[in-house]
Amino acid sequence: MPKFAANLSMLYTEHSFIDRFAAAAADGFKAVEYVSPYEHAPEAIAAELARHELKQALFNLPAGDWAAGERGIACLPDRTAEFEASVDRAIAYANALGCRKVNCLAGIAPAGFDLSSLEDTLVGNLRYAAERLAEAGIALVFEPINTRDIPGYLLTTTDQAERIMDRVGHTNLRIQYDFYHMQIMQGDLVAGFERLQDKIGHVQIADNPGRHEPGTGEINHDFIFKCLDALGYEGWVGCEYRPAAGTREGLGWMKAYQGGE
Repeated sequence: MPKFAANLSMLYTEHSFIDRFAAAAADGFKAVEYVSPYEHAPEAIAAELARHELKQALFNLPAGDWAAGERGIACLPDRTAEFEASVDRAIAYANALGCRKVNCLAGIAPAGFDLSSLEDTLVGNLRYAAERLAEAGIALVFEPINTRDIPGYLLTTTDQAERIMDRVGHTNLRIQYDFYHMQIMQGDLVAGFERLQDKIGHVQIADNPGRHEPGTGEINHDFIFKCLDALGYEGWVGCEYRPAAGTREGLGWMKAYQGGE
């Protein structure tokens, strides 16, 4: 059975961030993930995880000024020192939260740079992060994202991700495979997952269109979950969607799968 992690950046937003942990646990989630923990003291988050017996599945490396529209800094040639410092910060939080996996957002391609130089910067930063995180016992993933939700995002397809992985050349780097993003960018979801399975480190879901919960759109999530089981995927499935009408009200889809730990 799939193991679902509540993405607290999108689910339970009617609560404060700290109160979302209790809400997720009450609805049967066993793990959580989110965009960023850095606005809160790690001790406060760790206390919520322990209080509600939740595992920390994943969070992102610091992604720049989110409120100003930044979506990662790993591809930005003039911010490599900031990126390297961000890896240390992520390690400190991961250790405090018992989290053994973090995601790197590549960032939006800035004007004035050619794409090859941005990819070169991304490769160098991923290589640095993969090594530093490996020393700390933390896995690194990076994520192709669709150009509808984040116009101008540098990393958009699994083919590009594979090419970058090959250039990085470090065993501590895997792809974060978000079925929603991949449905928009390339389709053929299960075949794509199966082909890339050995290179995938984390999975996320949302339906399309709308990025709402499973069962609201065109993606056959029941088929996907059965295939993940058949293919032996044992990692967390991050529920990174926007509830159509309230988080709890939209969790009917999950009841059939709550045998997963």
